[in-house]
Amino acid sequence: MPDHPDEKWMRLRYAGTCRICHAALGARTQAIYERTTKTVRCLTCSTPSATVVPLPADDEPGRDARGAATAAPDAGPPASIHAPIDPGTAGASARREYERRQSRREQRVRSQHPKLGGLILALSDDPQSTTAWNTGALGEERLGRRLNELTSETMRVLHDRRVPGSRANIDHLAVTATGIHVIDAKRYVGKRPVLRVEGGVLRPRVEKLMVGSRDHTKLVDGVLQQVDLVRSLVDDDVPVTGVLCFIESDWPLIGGGFTTRGVDVLRPKKLYPRLAADGPHAGSVADLHARLADALPVA
Repeated sequence: MPDHPDEKWMRLRYAGTCRICHAALGARTQAIYERTTKTVRCLTCSTPSATVVPLPADDEPGRDARGAATAAPDAGPPASIHAPIDPGTAGASARREYERRQSRREQRVRSQHPKLGGLILALSDDPQSTTAWNTGALGEERLGRRLNELTSETMRVLHDRRVPGSRANIDHLAVTATGIHVIDAKRYVGKRPVLRVEGGVLRPRVEKLMVGSRDHTKLVDGVLQQVDLVRSLVDDDVPVTGVLCFIESDWPLIGGGFTTRGVDVLRPKKLYPRLAADGPHAGSVADLHARLADALPVA
């Protein structure tokens, strides 16, 4: 019986994952290979459109209709190859919110001042509550471009992922050979991030993240919540690290980075080598990337 043009049943050369139910498929397991998406399905998730191709009992060559020896079915690309994944656009949701607020202000001003609205807009600035979204979008966009340039077989990224059941989002996820990095991009131009430690002997030790003269410890709290979410989506043996990456800040020439409550606070140039480092999870990068992309949709 001839193969369906898009599907073929075969014994897998490599271990993989069913694209529908995410069941683990070991090497030499019978499964359905989809040529179009370059993914596999388990037999439980088979469809009527799949054409069964009889498999030899072992690795011996099969026989064609005339009895001549034929090569054993070739599974083609490794079964761990997934359908194309949308990595998202860095800063997209922050950019949309900025443009939405800016548009609403313009409509309000022009409505209240039909004759002078254009002049008022030209001579006045957006409020800080609006420009903050533009500042955030610029930081995410800049970091996202560099992360995209660094992508490889062992370093894949996702940008601007929506947190289910919340209006919050995760700026960047980097799936690497050393584990998963949950990256929150912050753009505080000319201000220096500093770790302030209070108490310790007679009082409980308290760590505060200061940016310039202001307490921004809440940024650490936000990253820790994101880390907990990502940890719940992957296996226990996969390290998940939180990162606060400050862009265009007043970092000292030497050092400057630190860790507070398990979250790394650093500049972009210190982050990039970490993402490219070798590690024990290189073979799982593609599967982890696909799993996170499925669980955390584009914002």
